[in-house]
Amino acid sequence: MKAIATVFVLLLVAPLTLHGGEFRVTPIRLEFDMRAKSGVVTVVNEGDERLNLQMRASEWTQDAEGKDVYNETNELIFFPRLMTLEKKEERVIRVGIRIPATTKEKTYRLFIEEIPGARKGEGASVAIAIRFGVPIFAKPVKEDVRGEIEKIELSGGAFKLLLKNTGNAHFIVQSIELKGKDRVGQDVFSKELAGWYLLSGVSRLYSTSIPPEICRELSTLEVEIKTDRFALSRKLDVHEAMCTP
Repeated sequence: MKAIATVFVLLLVAPLTLHGGEFRVTPIRLEFDMRAKSGVVTVVNEGDERLNLQMRASEWTQDAEGKDVYNETNELIFFPRLMTLEKKEERVIRVGIRIPATTKEKTYRLFIEEIPGARKGEGASVAIAIRFGVPIFAKPVKEDVRGEIEKIELSGGAFKLLLKNTGNAHFIVQSIELKGKDRVGQDVFSKELAGWYLLSGVSRLYSTSIPPEICRELSTLEVEIKTDRFALSRKLDVHEAMCTP
């Protein structure tokens, strides 16, 4: 809180210049299996100033609510750990895994983070550290990608959907589309919820509210889930009692 307060005071008393490096990372993800246990990530300094970077490896899991959790790990081998790039220069980071996955996918992120340095300029200045996390997936010997809708409900005008990854590897939820129809089959409600990675064995709750006047018109609510690997759908019959707070 102290650092935040300091920045806030500077905003009130002086013109503030924000500085951050510009770098590009390719590829934006790595996949390892029993045959390919290593790879490279290329970092390009697209700015006009020298760029200092540090790399950190984290195991990537998700908690009971589907939120990302990162913990430092030594299961990834990477070099270098510190890097300096002159303007427009590019360099590579070599990455490998110590123990490959067998029955369940292993997931990590390699964080590439700018080390802020002194910047020339007039007035107050704040350095912003840019950080990018490269997803790294170590595939199991036999990949089984699947998911299921564990629960779908509408109560008090609040829609809730619980989606679970029941396979042994991740998938990406690209979109969750809700379509509500009235008693004569006319569309009266439509909404799209954003998705994210869903790791193996993890469930995530998606929710949204439906305005009471629209909710009372609904007869059915259709859900279509699109992932990068498969699609799921479900229909819910709606009764007026589901719209009452």
